[in-house]
Amino acid sequence: MAALTTAEANRLLDASFGTATYTAPTTPMKLALATSASSASAAGTEVSGGSYARQTLAMTAASAGSSPNTSLITFSNMPACTVTHLDVYDSNGAPRRAWWAALTSSKVLGSGDALTFASSAISATLG
Repeated sequence: MAALTTAEANRLLDASFGTATYTAPTTPMKLALATSASSASAAGTEVSGGSYARQTLAMTAASAGSSPNTSLITFSNMPACTVTHLDVYDSNGAPRRAWWAALTSSKVLGSGDALTFASSAISATLG
């Protein structure tokens, strides 16, 4: 389950209480894989090497305070690594990190492996 970054939470709170105007992220949102802990205040160490690239993350419209991903997401030809966390960025030229999550269990990948997340495997929740 993904959680808001501190910066994104502050932007939403400010907009909700009228103390600032909210600027929506630049879509599409991109899913990044990390090999060290991400948190509300800092991104984890992003995977690099192989054919790794951030993948588009499409989510359903929110219902009951939750929004799951809409389709299969595959990272192909990965470098050897252990993925522990996820970070979600927008597509701005200077990407803004909005969400983060720890994996339920680390994923150990060999060189050339693929890592796939099923539809509804990633969920963002408020409330």
